[in-house]
Amino acid sequence: MSHQTDHRQPPPGCPAHGRVPLYTPEFGEDPDGYYAHLRQFGASGPVEMAPGVEAELVTNYSAALQILQNPGTFVRDARRWRALNEGRIPADSPALPMMAHRPNALFSDGADHARLRQVVTDGLSTVDPHRLGRHVEQVADYLIDQFSSRPGGRADLMVDYAQQLPLLIFGELFGCPADIGDRVVFGVTGIFEGGPEAERANKVLGEALHELVTLKRRSPGDDVTSHMLKHSAGLNDGEMVNQLVTLLSGGTAPLTSLISTGIALVLGDDRYSGTQLLVEDAVSEVLWKYAPIANYAVHYPVQDVELDGRVLRADAPVVISFAAANTDPAVAADPWALRGRAHLAFGAGPHACPAKDPAVLIGNAAIEKLLNRLTDITLTTDFQSLTWQPTPWSRTLTALPVRFTPTPPSTRRTAAPTQEAEAGRAGAASRSAPAPATKTTRWSAFLKWLTGA
Repeated sequence: MSHQTDHRQPPPGCPAHGRVPLYTPEFGEDPDGYYAHLRQFGASGPVEMAPGVEAELVTNYSAALQILQNPGTFVRDARRWRALNEGRIPADSPALPMMAHRPNALFSDGADHARLRQVVTDGLSTVDPHRLGRHVEQVADYLIDQFSSRPGGRADLMVDYAQQLPLLIFGELFGCPADIGDRVVFGVTGIFEGGPEAERANKVLGEALHELVTLKRRSPGDDVTSHMLKHSAGLNDGEMVNQLVTLLSGGTAPLTSLISTGIALVLGDDRYSGTQLLVEDAVSEVLWKYAPIANYAVHYPVQDVELDGRVLRADAPVVISFAAANTDPAVAADPWALRGRAHLAFGAGPHACPAKDPAVLIGNAAIEKLLNRLTDITLTTDFQSLTWQPTPWSRTLTALPVRFTPTPPSTRRTAAPTQEAEAGRAGAASRSAPAPATKTTRWSAFLKWLTGA
């Protein structure tokens, strides 16, 4: 999956001088080449996250850890973003849904961050791992049933499996009725893909989650949203919506990357063809070498800071490259340097991802279920020929084509409709405001399958 590039010169499509764009097809094809070029500047280098959106990208493991664990000097509140405040960021920039301030834990510091994060961690603590594991199997069975009996036995596991499974899992966890869940699918997908749909997707997502919060205040259930609403911190509707934006987008899109890349490793790397390595090893390798959230965790220095000979300007975005830090040659080339170190795929410090255990559980279970259902599944293209989306935020395949021997659908169903499924069926009949015309039926169709409707 990695490409051999002559890193003595800037990668193809990368300017020899000035800022390095991280949103081009060339970056998507060879991010490691770009990171190698950026390391020539030191621990960080000058980049553009989108046209006109300048940032400093941290590519060094030790420097990334230093910033992540130093909230006094490097803060997360994007209201400090000087270029945005001075009107130098395009109003329709696809980077804004990812970088602009939201009143949630991701963009907060100090006491505000502690208050908001406690609501998240307490809400997630109500998730039963055994129940979650069973639900992953239900969703996986449903998705595999949709393509397993196709004549010819071919599928694109990005579209048919990896993109849909996390969204359906999280829809259940957060109690999304069908019509709201469909719009959440559209919104989350759009803001991570960027492009001209990002602004509209962001608006659709916000409106859908506002409806969800209103619904759960009126009719709470046994779901994360309801538990967060009942928390003693007393979040208002705006805070709740923005907490959910981060939880759903930060949980689903990276899981798509984790699952799809993990499947690609197991099917396409000879090391996994025998019994030496397990699915858990593939998931760990993805988190180290192909960090699903590749470049994010935007920080703002409270004052000018010198880092390895470069000056990080006050109130200018400093982006952590989890992908580059994890593959930092200074760490990767020295086996002893890895002792006691952890990958940064889930971040570190006070803003480390609070959902890493459920994420790993979902990733492992989704891959294992696929391999158990389709025992002769193989890639239809060479492992190294798989291509990646040209986005700076994630490391995500564009397609994952496979072939297999067609098999009959499973007969698995739940014994009775879940509370969320019943709410979805009732909600679909009582509310209008349908999701956008694309990507609208995933959650609705799953609920029908789940309940036997």
